[in-house]
Amino acid sequence: MEASDGQRVRDSHRRSPLDVIMSQIRRKRTASDRKPLGRFLSQTSDRAGIPEDGEMEGREERGVGEAADTEQDVGWGQVCVFLQRLGKKADSRSLSLAHCDLTATDLLELATLLQFLPQLEEMDLSWNELIGGCLKALTSYLHYVSGVRTLRLCSCRLNAEDIVAMGDGLSCALRLELLDLSWNGSVGGGGLQGLLGGLVSALPTLCVLDLSCNPQLAQEFSGGGFKELAATLSHTTSLTTLRLQACSLTTECLDALGGSLRCLPSVRELDLSCNKSLSGGLNRLTVHLSHLTQLESLNLHLCCLTRADLEALIQVLPALMALTELDVSSNKEAGGVVHPLVSALPLTQMKRLPLSSCSLNEESCTALALAVPYLHSMDVSWCKVVGGRLALLLDALQPSVITELCLSSCDLTTDDLRHLAAVCRRGCLSSLRVLDVSYNGFVGDDGWSALFAAGGLGSLEDIDLSLRPSTSASCAVWLPVLLCALPQLPALTRLAAQRWTIGSQDRQQLNHCLKKRSVLLEWDPDIRDATSSFKLTSYEESQPEE
Repeated sequence: MEASDGQRVRDSHRRSPLDVIMSQIRRKRTASDRKPLGRFLSQTSDRAGIPEDGEMEGREERGVGEAADTEQDVGWGQVCVFLQRLGKKADSRSLSLAHCDLTATDLLELATLLQFLPQLEEMDLSWNELIGGCLKALTSYLHYVSGVRTLRLCSCRLNAEDIVAMGDGLSCALRLELLDLSWNGSVGGGGLQGLLGGLVSALPTLCVLDLSCNPQLAQEFSGGGFKELAATLSHTTSLTTLRLQACSLTTECLDALGGSLRCLPSVRELDLSCNKSLSGGLNRLTVHLSHLTQLESLNLHLCCLTRADLEALIQVLPALMALTELDVSSNKEAGGVVHPLVSALPLTQMKRLPLSSCSLNEESCTALALAVPYLHSMDVSWCKVVGGRLALLLDALQPSVITELCLSSCDLTTDDLRHLAAVCRRGCLSSLRVLDVSYNGFVGDDGWSALFAAGGLGSLEDIDLSLRPSTSASCAVWLPVLLCALPQLPALTRLAAQRWTIGSQDRQQLNHCLKKRSVLLEWDPDIRDATSSFKLTSYEESQPEE
C-alpha cells in the first residue's frame, strides 16, 4: 500500500496541471454527461476573452477602428492646442482665425490639422497679412474639408499665385457657398481668371462672391482681363450676391459686366459702390438691369453719378419689382432727382433709401416724405436742409417700422429735437435700434433734455450724441435727465458722447450706471471737466495748458 501510494504521488508530480484539473472534473461527472475536451477549452477561452479562429478577423477589424478613433482623438487634441495658442476655442464646424497674426508656419501647421476637421463648414482667415504668398500650403489640404461652405480670406495680401493655387485647391469644395477675397490689393485680373475658371466647373453652389477693394481688378481691361473675368461670371448661375466695391471699375467694365448679368437672374444683391470712374456711363449697365428680376439690393454709393446716370437708373427702376434697398448716397446730383426717383420705386416694399450727402433741397425733403412710412432705415446725414424741417419727415413715420435714424450733421435745432421727442412719446420710434444725432451743435440743452425725458425708446441699442472734433460743450444740464432715463433704455449697448464736458462726480455716476449694464461709453477722457467753466471752441484751445 505504501509503495502504491508513493507511486501515485510520483505520477501526480509528472502530470500537468491541466491533467489534474480534468481528473477532478471526471470524478464529479458520470460517463453520460462528460463533455469533449475541445468544448471545455472553448468555454474556458470564452471566459478568458481569447478569440477562436472564426472571430479573429472581426476582432482585428474592430482593433483597426479603435486605432483610428484614437488617432482622431489625438488629432482633435492637437487642433485644440493649436487654437488655444491663438486664444481661440475649438469648434468642429467653424474655424474663425481672423486678426490672429498668422504666419506662414502657422498656416502650414493648420493645413496639416485639417484632416481632423472633416465636419468643417466655415473657415475665416481674414486680416492675416503675413500669409500672403503662402496659400498653396493650405490649399493642398483642402480636400480634407470638402464640405466647407464659407471661406473668408479678406485682407490677407494675397497675390496672383495665391489665387491660382486656390482655384486648383477649391476643385474639391463642391458645397462652397460664400467666397470672400476682398481687400487684397495685389489681386489682379490674371489671377482671378484662373480662380473663376475653376469656380465655374467646381463650385456649382457658389452664392456669394466678394471681390471688393481690389483696385487692380479692372486695371487689365485693355488686355481683356476683366472681359474674360466677367464672361466667366456668366456661368455661375447660382450666384445671388456679387460685391465689386472699390475695384476701379470703368464705364467699359460695365459693358462686360452687364452682358454677364443677363445670364444671372438669381442675383439679389449687387454692390458697385465707390467706383468713381463709373461717372457718365451708368447707362451701359442699366440696359441690362431689367433682367435681374430678383434684385433686392443695389448699391451705387459714391460713384460720382451724373444727372444723366441717375435718369437712366430711374428709367429701369419700375422693372425691378423685388427691390427693397437702393443706395445712391454721396452722389450730390441725387438731391435734384429725389421726386422722380421715389415715384419710380416700389415704395410699399422699400426698406432702405439712404440719401446722406446728396445735397437735398426743400423739394427733395417733401418727396422723401412719401417714402418714409415704409422705410426701416432713414439716413439723411450731412444734408443741411433737414435742419428746421425735420418735422416734415418725422410726421410721416409709421409706428414700430423704422429701426435706424441717422441725422448726423444736419444743422438740427432745438425745436427739431423737441419734435423728435414728441414722436417718441407717440410710440412711432418704439422699434428704433440706432439713433445718430451727432455733429448737431446748434441744439440747446432744452432739446437734449426733451429727447431723453420723452421715453418710447425701449429698443434703442446705439445712440451717438458726439460733437464735432473742433468743438466742445457742457452737458451739465441734460446729463441728469439722461441718467434718470437709463432704466427706460434696457436695450442700450453703446453711448457715444465725444467732446461733451462733464464734471468728475457726474462722470463717476455715469460710468457706474453704464458699467453695471455693460454699456460701451465713448467719451473723451481728456476733455476738461464742465466745472472748469472753460469752454473749448477750437482744436488749439482744446490742448492742455503747459
